[in-house]
Amino acid sequence: MANKLKLGDLKAPKISKKNIEEIKVVGGRVVETVKSVLHEGNIRRLYIKQKGKTIIEIPFTMAAVGVFMAPILAAVGAIAALVSECTIGVEHLD
Repeated sequence: MANKLKLGDLKAPKISKKNIEEIKVVGGRVVETVKSVLHEGNIRRLYIKQKGKTIIEIPFTMAAVGVFMAPILAAVGAIAALVSECTIGVEHLD
């Protein structure tokens, strides 16, 4: 006989929760805050917002964090020079 699916055999897909941390920062401390967040690791995405608008959003993979650290910090430094107060959002891996 053919295998029949029963209602109890069906499972709902797993929904992952986003673990987002937001840090309010004044211009001169943006780069050092991003450095410390990157060194903590376990990051999926980082974004910088000013007045509710996203200025930059950087997705990460585990291997890419170490390789692209300098260009990322250069971009963040350029943004920090233009903003006086912003919010750094960090989405952590589950």
